[in-house]
Amino acid sequence: MDDAQSPLPRLSLRAVGHWDGKRPALRYEPDRQSVGIVHLGLGNFHRAHQAVHVDAALAEGESDWAISAWNLRSRALPEAMSGQDGLYTLLVCSTQGTEARVLAPIREAGCAAHMPAQLLERLASPATRIVSLSITEKGYCLGPDGALDLAEPALAADLEGAWPPRTALGWLAAGLTRRHASHPAARITLLSCDNLSGNGRALERALDAFLRARSDETLADRLTHIASFPNSMVDRIVPATTDADRAVAAQLTGWIDACPVATEPFSQWVIEDHFAAGRPRFEHSGVTFSDDVAGWEQMKLRLLNAAHSVIAYMGILAGWPTVAEAVSQPMVRALLDRLWTSEAIPALPTRLHASAPGYCAELLARFSNTALAHQTAQIAMDGSKKIPLRWLPTVLTLEQRGQAWPVLALALAAWIRALEGVSHHGEGTPDQPAITDPLAALLAPLARRPDPAQAVFAVFRAVPGLVVLADQPAACIAVTRALARLRAEGAHTTLQRLTGV
Repeated sequence: MDDAQSPLPRLSLRAVGHWDGKRPALRYEPDRQSVGIVHLGLGNFHRAHQAVHVDAALAEGESDWAISAWNLRSRALPEAMSGQDGLYTLLVCSTQGTEARVLAPIREAGCAAHMPAQLLERLASPATRIVSLSITEKGYCLGPDGALDLAEPALAADLEGAWPPRTALGWLAAGLTRRHASHPAARITLLSCDNLSGNGRALERALDAFLRARSDETLADRLTHIASFPNSMVDRIVPATTDADRAVAAQLTGWIDACPVATEPFSQWVIEDHFAAGRPRFEHSGVTFSDDVAGWEQMKLRLLNAAHSVIAYMGILAGWPTVAEAVSQPMVRALLDRLWTSEAIPALPTRLHASAPGYCAELLARFSNTALAHQTAQIAMDGSKKIPLRWLPTVLTLEQRGQAWPVLALALAAWIRALEGVSHHGEGTPDQPAITDPLAALLAPLARRPDPAQAVFAVFRAVPGLVVLADQPAACIAVTRALARLRAEGAHTTLQRLTGV
């Protein structure tokens, strides 16, 4: 919607200040809140998840926990939010309707590449007591063994002293260095909110390795004294914003919002209560504090995220553009049931078996939410980084037991088929796979090898997190057979054969 052509005002503090009693109202005065949290990775997920809990804390009078949110490179969302004083509309969508709320927990939004001095000042300030991150799996620059990938180009540049830093680790190191020099006793919590198993420990190991790789032994040795790294598990389905979302936000609020965010009613956040410098009373807004975050993580990664990726690649091949449309197909529902009951749940630790079926039933209901246009192409992005985390633990557990895993074999084959450039639209161009992946230029030619066995082996060998499968003949054979069927019969027939639906 074009602001110049619309009779509605642009969302802003001034517009909200003229509240007429009919539109969503703010629950606190944004200008009276001070920043206590710096967030790296400003995107839709943060705004629909962590920021919602911060908003609730500010509404309860905890006025020193507002957010300064940053992207490392992209300016689009920070500029859009700055243009409306940090306000945005949260659309909670269900089959019963859509609820709109205007939130204001983000009091500053910026792009690190263009405002490096400002971000460095925020990170170094003792008023900043939490730095949270939602930078996706690849943002941690970890290799398949969980160690820091020192050969990653952006990371290597940061180790050489690039300014401004190109990675989150580079920024954390720069901020902590400045902070420790000026306020050596100031403590801070570094809170990962990404889909990594043991994400807090992973961040701690990565930052420690980064500091030591650049010979900053003193700060590395001080980390355990000045910082905490709680593990956390985050869960909420948050699609990319569409023009339809903007239209709904305008209709429900009476304001033009350039960057609303749509999400589902369900939201979950589980955190270890290890905060070095205090925290908001997140438990008042439904956050769970637990010493067993690992169990929650495994449930989410192996049941929700794993199923999402299965849906994504099969949806791309079969012509189902959204999760809800894919799950409306009986054969997909049968596929998910088999994935969960025969492969994923049996491979979980025994202590999780009792609660897993109910969790999966809830997942199916969430996936079926037609009010959310969650694109399969969005979920399918960065498969070479996500698949080792989402599918591989289940595959390796079942392989060790000598048990079959036909659903995940088909899913791996579907990923390779999509890398070929094949979707329901037909063949892609040689340099244009059907999905977006950081290794696409390397993997696409390998995936297109005429012999499916050679294609599977070559792709597995080329992806650091999947090399272990290349060394297991039975695994290669299972995926090769599935890929051959997809090439010969297509996605629909292959699904029908596997599920019997």
